[in-house]
Amino acid sequence: MTQEELDARHAEKMRKKKAARDKIMATKTIEKGLLIVHTGKGKGKSTAGFGMIFRSLGHGHKVAVVQFVKGRIETGERMALEKFEDQVTIKRMGEGFTWETQDRQRDIAAARAAWDSAKELITGGEHRLVLLDELNIVLRYDYLPIEEVVEFFKNEKPNDVHVVVTGRNAKDELIEVADLVTEMGQIKHPFRSGVKPQEGIEF
Repeated sequence: MTQEELDARHAEKMRKKKAARDKIMATKTIEKGLLIVHTGKGKGKSTAGFGMIFRSLGHGHKVAVVQFVKGRIETGERMALEKFEDQVTIKRMGEGFTWETQDRQRDIAAARAAWDSAKELITGGEHRLVLLDELNIVLRYDYLPIEEVVEFFKNEKPNDVHVVVTGRNAKDELIEVADLVTEMGQIKHPFRSGVKPQEGIEF
């Protein structure tokens, strides 16, 4: 087959693909605030959430971040977002990872305060997207009742607000009510080879 024939064959294939794609897209007419969950053992859950934050910022939207766990860590994303102070609200509510605090009641109190702030930001009418970073962690340890969280997302989350939830081990009840769920898989990680968390990569 000549180069011209290969090119023509490719063009025809892409034409058919575009026609099929356009037909599918014509049926997608709903616009709504999504509940998005990033979970799994692989790296990238919070990173993906912050990517959506930056994408929304690019469109001029106001956004908010509530950090349920990583409160004591000074992160690159936080330092970057502080440069958009007119568009971004950041609530660093965590006390650190549970093995660092070693105080269950303190962790529960921090989770409750963070959740109360999250609900206010989601229902406040000011933010287009709210990232609940590591909410899955506090749900996993039952620091917040999953029933309460699911009930809020089902019945109180405004229809025009996107909410992104990150963290390993998302509960089945949360997955059930979510619009979009992505599970990050781990194939290889430098931590297993003795490489410590590094600035600009992990934080």
